[in-house]
Amino acid sequence: MKVRPAAAIAVVAIAVVAIVLVLATLTKSGSDDDTSESAAGESSYAEPSGAGAGIPRREDDDPLAMGDVDAPVTLIEYADCRCPFCGVFARDTMPELEKYIDDGALRVEWRDFPIFGEQSFAAARAARAAAEQDHFWEFYEVLFADSPERGHPDLTQDKLIGYAEEAGVPDIEKFRKDMTDKTYDKQIKADRKEATTLGMTGTPGFVIGDQIIVGAQPTSVFTDQIEKLTDQ
Repeated sequence: MKVRPAAAIAVVAIAVVAIVLVLATLTKSGSDDDTSESAAGESSYAEPSGAGAGIPRREDDDPLAMGDVDAPVTLIEYADCRCPFCGVFARDTMPELEKYIDDGALRVEWRDFPIFGEQSFAAARAARAAAEQDHFWEFYEVLFADSPERGHPDLTQDKLIGYAEEAGVPDIEKFRKDMTDKTYDKQIKADRKEATTLGMTGTPGFVIGDQIIVGAQPTSVFTDQIEKLTDQ
């Protein structure tokens, strides 16, 4: 049977449209996967690179900070309580940085960067409720000691209250009330905006001096940078 030119053109046009739709679907799928991986902090870790620095707050009696207010080096940590790589940093690297904190060379300041859904935001509220009773770092240690190496933990209210009890938060009833209050939401959102302004898309992220460090890097990456800055 002889195919008329108009019919042939129509067939070709339909085939081209079909191919374009398939390619668009595949591209979107790949893009979604990349975004998810980046947000989870599971992409390959980046080396330190010069960037616009986060600004240390250096506030006296800041319950979300540890170390002398006038320490020559400040490490700002942008983290999510449900981030497994934040747990790696808390368990493996933070203990190694305590010697610099004790010597007065380093100050560590926490910033909330909740990116894994409502439970992450609720956990940020709970951490600040612990900070309200001067037990932020105790809560930080207990929570991340229980963090899985992969995936995101189910941080229910009961689980967070259990962490507060284990961390020695003195008034659990006050903690229970504060952790469900929206008092801290403005501060949490301000921290998150600060992180995104720096171009951070995943957790953990750090600023030391004018260097941004992405991911739970080996401890030597942090100690080398601290010693470099203290030797200047």
